[in-house]
Amino acid sequence: MKTLQTWTDRVQDANGVAQPIYDVIFIQDGSKVVAAAGSELLIYNAMEGNLIKALKAHKDSVICLSPLLGGGFASGGADKQVIIWSNVFQGILKYSHADTIQSISQNPVTGVVLTCTGSDFGLWTPDIKAVPKTKVPSKICCSSWSPDGQQFAIGLYNGHISIRSVTGEEQVRIERGTSPIWSLAWSQAPDLESNILAVADWSQKLSFFQLSGRQLGKDRYLGFDPTSVNLWTADGIQVGLICKKDGWIWSCKASPTAPYIAVGSADGTISLYQVVFNTVHGFYEDKYAYRQNLTDVVIQNLTTSHCARIKCRDYIKKIALYKDCLAVQIPDRVIVYELFHDEQGDMHYRIKEKIHKNFECNMLVVASQNILICNENKLQQYSMDGEQEHEWFFESPIKFIKVLGGPKRKEGVLLGMKSGEVLKIFINNPFPINLIKHSFPISCADINLTKKKLAVVDEQNTCIVYDLATKDLLFQDQNVTSLAWNAELEDSLCLSGNGELQIKVNSFLSHQQRLDGLAIGFKGAKVFSLNNNTMSTIDIPLSIQMNRFIDDADFQAAFKIACLGVPESDWKKLAMQAMEKLDLDIAKKSFIRVKEYKYLEAIRVIEKMKQEGRKETDLFLAEVAAYFENYHEVKSGNPQRAIEMFTQLNMWENATQIAEESNENTQDILKRKAQIQEDRNDTLAAAMTYEQVGDYAHAIELLGVGGWTDKLIEIVRKLPGSETDLLNKCVEIFKKKNNTAYAIETLKKSGDILSLLGIYISLQQWEEVFKIGETNPEFSEQIYLPYGNWLAMNDRFEEAQIYYTKAGRADEAIRVLKLLSDNAILQHRYKDAAYYFWSLSKESLNFNSKRFGVAQRDFNINSVKNWRTYYDLAEVYYAYTQIYSYIEDPFTFSSPESLLNSSKFVLSYILNKPSVPGISKIYTLYCMAKISFKLGCYKLCRFAFEKLMAMKLPLTWQETVDLAALSVRAMPLTDKVEYQPICYNCSTTNPIFNSKSNSCTTCKEPFVYSFYSFDNLPLTRFVPHPDITEEECLKYIQMDPPISKRDEDLFNSHLLAMSQEDGEYKPIVFSKEQLISLDPQEVFIRNLGQKEYYRLRPSDIHIIMCDLCQHFFVEDEWNYQLLLEGQCPFCRAKKDIAG
Repeated sequence: MKTLQTWTDRVQDANGVAQPIYDVIFIQDGSKVVAAAGSELLIYNAMEGNLIKALKAHKDSVICLSPLLGGGFASGGADKQVIIWSNVFQGILKYSHADTIQSISQNPVTGVVLTCTGSDFGLWTPDIKAVPKTKVPSKICCSSWSPDGQQFAIGLYNGHISIRSVTGEEQVRIERGTSPIWSLAWSQAPDLESNILAVADWSQKLSFFQLSGRQLGKDRYLGFDPTSVNLWTADGIQVGLICKKDGWIWSCKASPTAPYIAVGSADGTISLYQVVFNTVHGFYEDKYAYRQNLTDVVIQNLTTSHCARIKCRDYIKKIALYKDCLAVQIPDRVIVYELFHDEQGDMHYRIKEKIHKNFECNMLVVASQNILICNENKLQQYSMDGEQEHEWFFESPIKFIKVLGGPKRKEGVLLGMKSGEVLKIFINNPFPINLIKHSFPISCADINLTKKKLAVVDEQNTCIVYDLATKDLLFQDQNVTSLAWNAELEDSLCLSGNGELQIKVNSFLSHQQRLDGLAIGFKGAKVFSLNNNTMSTIDIPLSIQMNRFIDDADFQAAFKIACLGVPESDWKKLAMQAMEKLDLDIAKKSFIRVKEYKYLEAIRVIEKMKQEGRKETDLFLAEVAAYFENYHEVKSGNPQRAIEMFTQLNMWENATQIAEESNENTQDILKRKAQIQEDRNDTLAAAMTYEQVGDYAHAIELLGVGGWTDKLIEIVRKLPGSETDLLNKCVEIFKKKNNTAYAIETLKKSGDILSLLGIYISLQQWEEVFKIGETNPEFSEQIYLPYGNWLAMNDRFEEAQIYYTKAGRADEAIRVLKLLSDNAILQHRYKDAAYYFWSLSKESLNFNSKRFGVAQRDFNINSVKNWRTYYDLAEVYYAYTQIYSYIEDPFTFSSPESLLNSSKFVLSYILNKPSVPGISKIYTLYCMAKISFKLGCYKLCRFAFEKLMAMKLPLTWQETVDLAALSVRAMPLTDKVEYQPICYNCSTTNPIFNSKSNSCTTCKEPFVYSFYSFDNLPLTRFVPHPDITEEECLKYIQMDPPISKRDEDLFNSHLLAMSQEDGEYKPIVFSKEQLISLDPQEVFIRNLGQKEYYRLRPSDIHIIMCDLCQHFFVEDEWNYQLLLEGQCPFCRAKKDIAG
C-alpha cells in the first residue's frame, strides 16, 4: 500500500492566523469536500481541490458536519446552532440546543438527524418541526448510526458507550473506563453477519463490540500520536501509514465511492490523499493465489476449480507460489505453507515454516526449500530457517523474476534486467548465466518446455523469441504486453496485448481472439488471463494447430496437440491421415481413442503382412483404401485379395463389383453375405440376399420369422403358380400374421379354391363366397352351413333355416338357438331369451317333421313335448321381462295392473317347479307384493309376503320385507273385486290368484291373456263335433249365419248345459248348426300343431291375434306396439297397422 497526496490547502483568517479544521466530510457521492474552518464552511471540488464556495452562517466555530441523503449536509457549532443545508448549499432549517454541538450523524435509512451536545441529544425528522431532546449523564464526544438504521451509538466523556434505538431509548450501555470515548463507528463491511462497533478512546486503545455489548477480541493498543492517520482493517489490523501532520488531526473521512481520504488538522490544512493498493498475487502453472481483504490469501486451482482460503490476520505484503509451496509476507515475518493432498482432492494448506524477519523487497519468490528476496539489483537467497545462503549483486535492477523449476535446492531462476539482459541462475551456484542481451528493459520472459527457446517482452511492448543454442532471433511481434509458453507443448506460445490473444505454434499463427487482460499462463488447451485482479480461464481450440501438423505430415506433433484436448472428429481425422501415410503407431493410438475397432483390424492385418516379410507398399495402401471404402484407390492388382478383404469388412457391393470386373462368381459372395447377415440376426437383409441368389425357400422362411409380409408378397408375385409348396408356405405365414389380403392373393395364384373359400368365410365376405359357389358348385355344402350360422348369429333365423336345410343340418339351427337363449338368460336379456325359446319351439317341430315325416308329426310325442316346453318358457320369460325391469331399473313404463298380471302369470308357472334358469321367485313375489299392496289387494299381498319370508332374502331386502309384511297385516284380508278375473265361460268371479292353474275354479276354462298387459280376454274356446273335419269346420264358420236363429242364444244355451256337467275341463263341442250360427269376425283360429277355436264374447274390447306366434293382444296395445317398434312384441314379426 502507498498513499499519494492529491491536493492540500491551508486556511487562514484575514490576519494570517491558521484556522483549525474541526471536521471534513464528502458529499454528493464524493464529488465535493466540505470543511469546517473556524466559523466558515468551505466547499471544495474533491478531485481538483478548487474552492467552490464559502458559507458563513454560524456565529462561532463550526465543530461538526454530517452528509445528508439527497446531497445536502448538516453543520453544528459552538454557537449551539444546527443548520440543515440543501444540495445547492442553501440553509433550509436551523434549530438550537442548550450547549455546543459536539457531533451530528444521519440515519442512512430513514434520514433522521442525530445532533449531540455536552448534555443532551436531539432527533430531527424532516416532517416534524419540533426536535425532541434527551438528557445524558456526560458530555457526548461522538456518535454513529448502524448501517441498517435500527440503532445509534454515542460515545461519552466519562468512558461509557450508549447504544440506543431509533426513538432514543437506551438498549445497551458499555462501560469502558474513565478515558473519554473520542471516536466510534459502525463497520460498513457488507459481508459481516452482524453489526460491529469500533471504539477508540484517549487511552490509545482500539476495541470492537457487538450490538449486544459483548467485546470481540482484546483491546488493540494504537501507539501513535494524534498527529498521524493510519489505515486499519475491519478486524482491527493496521495496514499502513497514510500521513503525518504537524498539528493535531481533528478529522479524517473516507470517500464513499473512491479510495480517497480527506484529512483536516489543527494547523489549518485540508488534504486529500489517494490510497493505492498494489496487486499482490502469485502464479505457477495452473495455480493462482491472490490477496483478498488485505489479510486473506485465496488460492485457486484453475484447472479443477478447487479453491482454498488462508486467513493470515495481518496485512499481506507479498505472495509467491511454486508447485505445492506458498510464501506469504506479512510485516514482521514470512510464512511458508505447503499443500496437503487428501483423498477427496480438496486443497488444504498447512504451515510449513515461519521466517521471522521483516524483509524490505521489491519481489518475493519461493522455491521448494528456499525463498528469494529481490531488492532492486540485489538478490538474496534464504533457507526456510531464515539463514542467508547466497547473495547476488547485479549492475542493473531486476525487472522480472521467475522460478523455472528443477531438483530441490537446485532450481533454476530466470531474471529479466533493466539493462535488457536475460540471466539464468541456479540457487546452488553463485555464478549467473547470461542468456541474451536485449536493447530495452525486460518486462516479461519465459523459457519453453524443452528449455531450447526463450521469449521476452521489453518495455517497448515488443516480443522476441530466441533460439538459446544459436542465439538466433526466431520470431518478433509488436504490441505484446505478456506471454507464456505452453507447459505441456514445447513449441506453443501465447501472446496478449492490444486487446488480443494470439496462439503461435512453431512459426505460424494458429489462433487469434479478443482478450481483455494479460495472458500469464498457458497449459494444455487453457490460457490463464488476469484482468483487473480477476483471473479467468480461456479454452483454446487446438484443431487448427493439429491440422497444421497433419498438413506437414508431422503426426507425432499432431498427436501431442490432440492429447491436450480435441473433439472426437479431430481424433478420427488424425487417425485416418496417419493410416493413409502408413504411420501405423499414431493411427493405432488415435483409433483406440475413438474406439474404431474396424480400422484397428486393418492395422493388425497390415502389421501381420509386415511381419510375414511383405514389403509391397501398394498392397498396404490397398488395404487402407479398402477399409476406408475408397474402392477406386485399390491398386495392388490382387482381385482375389480385394474380394476377401471387402468380404471380411462386409463391404459387399465393392466385393461384388470387383468380382464382376474380374469375371469371378458373384453367387458365392452373395451366399456368404446372406449367411453372415443371418448369423448377425440381420434377418431382413439376409432374406433379401437369399432372394437375390434365387434361394426363395430360405428367403420365405426368414421373412416369415421376422413378419415382413410386404417383402414376402413381393416374392409371391415373382414366383410362378406351379410353385405350390412355396406358395402354400407363404399362405401359412400370411394367416399367422393376420394378413388375409396377401393370403387371398397368394391362394388365387396357386389355385387353391378350398382354402380361398375358407378365408372368405372367416372374413364373412359372403359375396365372394357365393361367387366361388356359382363357379364351383361342388363346394356348396362348405358354403351353406357357415352362412347359416352367420345368419342365425344375426337373428335372421328364417333365412338361416333355409341354408341349414340346403346344407342338410337342421339340428345346427336348434343348437345355435339354444346357445343364444342361454347367453341371453345369463345377460338378463329376458325378452331376447323369450324370442329365442319361441324360435326353438318352432324349429323343434320343423326338425322332427324332417326326421319322421309330416304324416308322423302329430304322433311324435317327444317333438310335441319339446315344442310345449319351449313355447311355455318363451311366454314365461316374456312376462318376466316386466318384473325384472321393475326391480332392477330406476323406473319402468309398465302400468301397475300389467306388473300384477305379469307376476301372477310367472308365479303360476314357477311356483311349484324347482327352478327356472334366470327367473327369480324372490323378484316375482316381491313385485307381486309391492304392486298388490299399492292396488289394495291385501290378501294377495299377504300371500306374497308369507312366501317371501319363507325364503332366504338379500340382507338389504330383509328389513324392508319385514316392515312391509307387518304393515299389510293391519289391512283387511280382502282383494279388490275389480282385479279378480271373471270367467267368460261360466261368468264366475275367480280369486285374484290361483296357485294351481291359470283357469276357472268352477268350469276349469283356461284364461286367455293379452300378451302385452296380461289382462284376461273375453275369449271362450270351442271344438267342432268329432264328425266334422277341419275343412268343413272352417267352411261352416265362414258361412253367413241364418237370420232366424241368433248365434248368441245357441251359444249361451250350450254354455248353460256345459256348466251343469261336473268333472274335468272339456271344451264346448259345436254342431254344424252352431258353427254356421257363428259370426266369422268373432272367431279366432290358432294353429299350434293342432287347431284351436276361440269365440269373442260380446264386449267393448277389440282383439287382434298375431298370425305368426298366434298370441292375442288388445287392439289398442297392439297398435301402440306397432307404432313404437313396427313388429309383434312377442315374435318380432314385421307388421304395420293396416296389416
